[in-house]
Amino acid sequence: MTNPLYNDYATPLSTIPFAEIKHEHIMPAIERGIELARKEIDEICSNPEEADFNNTIVALARSGRDLDRALNLFFPLLSALSDEELMGISDKVMPLLSEYSSWMTLNEALWHRVKAVYDRRDSMEMDAEDSMLLQRTFDSFARHGALLEGDDRETYRKLTAELSDLTNKFGQNVVRELNTYEIWLTADDIDGLPENTVDEAAEAARAKNRDGEYLFTLAQPTYVSFMKFSSRRDLRERFYRLYTGRNRQGQFSNLDIVRDIVAKRAELARLLGFPTYAHYVLQRTMASTPENVYSLLDRLRKAYKPAQVREFEELASFVASLPDAPAKLMPWDYSYYANKLKESRYSYDEEALRPYFELNRTIDGVFGLASRLYGLTFKRRTDIQVYHDDVKAFEVNDADGTYLGVIYTDFFPRDTKRPGAWMTEFKEQWAEADGSDSRPHVSIVMNFTKPTENRPSLLTPYEVQTFLHEFGHALHGLLSSTKYATLSGTNVYRDFVELPSQFNENFLTRREFLDSFARHYKTGEPLPDSEIEKIVASMRFGAAYACLRQLSFGYLDMAWHSLRPGDAVDDVEKFERDATASVAMFEPVDGSMISPQFGHIFSGGYAAGYYSYKWAEVLDADAFGKFVEEGIFNRECAGSFRRNILMKGGSENPAELYRRFRGRDADITAMLQRDGIEA
Repeated sequence: MTNPLYNDYATPLSTIPFAEIKHEHIMPAIERGIELARKEIDEICSNPEEADFNNTIVALARSGRDLDRALNLFFPLLSALSDEELMGISDKVMPLLSEYSSWMTLNEALWHRVKAVYDRRDSMEMDAEDSMLLQRTFDSFARHGALLEGDDRETYRKLTAELSDLTNKFGQNVVRELNTYEIWLTADDIDGLPENTVDEAAEAARAKNRDGEYLFTLAQPTYVSFMKFSSRRDLRERFYRLYTGRNRQGQFSNLDIVRDIVAKRAELARLLGFPTYAHYVLQRTMASTPENVYSLLDRLRKAYKPAQVREFEELASFVASLPDAPAKLMPWDYSYYANKLKESRYSYDEEALRPYFELNRTIDGVFGLASRLYGLTFKRRTDIQVYHDDVKAFEVNDADGTYLGVIYTDFFPRDTKRPGAWMTEFKEQWAEADGSDSRPHVSIVMNFTKPTENRPSLLTPYEVQTFLHEFGHALHGLLSSTKYATLSGTNVYRDFVELPSQFNENFLTRREFLDSFARHYKTGEPLPDSEIEKIVASMRFGAAYACLRQLSFGYLDMAWHSLRPGDAVDDVEKFERDATASVAMFEPVDGSMISPQFGHIFSGGYAAGYYSYKWAEVLDADAFGKFVEEGIFNRECAGSFRRNILMKGGSENPAELYRRFRGRDADITAMLQRDGIEA
């Protein structure tokens, strides 16, 4: 049987022929890709010519295309359309990739050629992107063990292989346990819940031949809706304890895996000459050191903590005035009562605004944002194959008709999709050796409420904000214009990557944007000015709570990755409490933990990097300030953002790119003002 992953695709716009690819094609394609990549590297090493930028650095950057083709299918599907067979394949793939990565970075002949070119860098004529590629290549080898000798090299290989296996198992456990939860309720249990949440639960029950009952899961949109709207405090507590108690015990426990991951990361950092894993990770970031990360976290804590105390005092006073008020507010009370207070203060009901954000119109509006800012057009392509019936594909073109790429949209939950929202790439952007531009294929994946028999998919303003966020990442990929794939799109420093995504979120509060699509799906009535004012006001509501919650994740991440070799964590729950004590807002709940489900840092690439959301928030607020000054749809301003941020990927230092756009370094003041912390 011919394996469709063995060759470039003869399909519209060279997109993936999903219908032709079976699970049994994946493993052989990856194994073949590794074999071909090894041969390409052997050819670089055996080149009799003196090592130079083109025959070594560029040749290495352009190697491995066959392997990338297979992996760029496999990893997106592992997150969005996984099943037991695909997870079984991942168990085999991860050790192979770890071994291949170690073989390459510990290849002495290859390292000597890379180092020879690097040592002559001052005498070479290179542009900024070439210089960045050389620096990144050298750093990648140095940071992945090339400087090690003797037994240390074997230790490095062993540690990286073990970490690959552990992070893979962590992620699988999160998905597998999440899919085990079925919470059956009756008509007596659904008071206060939105119609769409009830309809979805009823349909899920009918699918299991239990008419008249309601089947709830812990899928993120269901959980968030239940905690915000259910009047049943006992059930909110039940949901909370289930949700925050996941992966703590039993078959899918991640507690020992967490301990093993952080211990091996600490040992790996020591082996490479760093005091902690945080020092190792942060060396190649805008923050650069743990001290700078803690400086940001501490500064935000000091700025937002007094506001959070005031928020809670006001909330407690409001709750005390209600009938049947609880004696003490617990974590499962916050969303419910905060929403009640928000409704009382602003007459604002986020659920009531769903009819104004029908999904298809919202797609037009969000895509239209890119049209107004950058002149892009989006054309639905039904001839492009997709990996699930829920997925749609769009061709993206520039204002002059130039083809830019393909974007896939995947909006609804399913058992084979992990929770949350993300952007990924099936193909990155790069320039071929002849100078031709090879364009990217990106996807945005979310977990919005599905349409039912009675109504289309209707989004809350928060879900629209999530859409805008992931679309910002997509634009970073689609508008990339670099020479090398390793520097294209979102291949930037971790604390810079969230700038384009979080920048996009600012448009949610702008009348000029909402007018383009926010209309009642039945009447066509535009979103009233009064509701937009409420959205704007509500964005500040609970801002201090939201900030401290994010800071708690950042402090916890840094605590885990500031451990040194030999530091033991016997009690994960106590470790968490100690790490987040300075930003804790409730008394601890026994059995509730973050770490066993904290996929961002234990399986998602954000280790010692969760702070980057707040770091980028400082950047995005400051960047949007320029648009406010010059006009939020000002084409000249948007053009500067496109040229200096979106097109450049990781081809230059991000601090320099930001200064080129803004004219100065970012200032924290804009974020504090946006959140109402400072006037």
